[in-house]
Amino acid sequence: MPNRLLPQGADNAYRGNAFAPWLLAIVVLLKAYVGLDCILNGRFMASAGDRIPLDSFTADGARTVVSLLALWGFSHLLICGVCLVALARYRTLVPLMFALLLLEHLGRMLVLHLVPLAQTGPGGESVGVSPVPYGFLVMIGVGLALSLWVRGDPKGRE
Repeated sequence: MPNRLLPQGADNAYRGNAFAPWLLAIVVLLKAYVGLDCILNGRFMASAGDRIPLDSFTADGARTVVSLLALWGFSHLLICGVCLVALARYRTLVPLMFALLLLEHLGRMLVLHLVPLAQTGPGGESVGVSPVPYGFLVMIGVGLALSLWVRGDPKGRE
């Protein structure tokens, strides 16, 4: 398995499950959409998507939150770009791209658990956790498992 996650060479000889690259493409397109939306519609994404009470901030504070969200969206786009290059030219790196996405996603969830966002609902009440990040987590985890599963070998060995 370490050889599939970190192959000796990067080429287009992908040996994992055939659905995994398609799942990676779906995850990357969705994450790229979220990244672009954070850059272009940051204020809406912060207030409606992440339920951050921007109206309770000063103008400079709200602008800072929107700027940080746009920077996060840009980093999302960079990761998505690397994943698209792997899909187009270096398919042996598909498991590594899933691992990178999983590490980024779990790391972000851990940071938000340790340093939670101040979120409020429409009436000022505290809100629950959105199911969207968990959907991404499931898709990335399934994609990683499928990409590490070698076709034609029931025991998963090379």
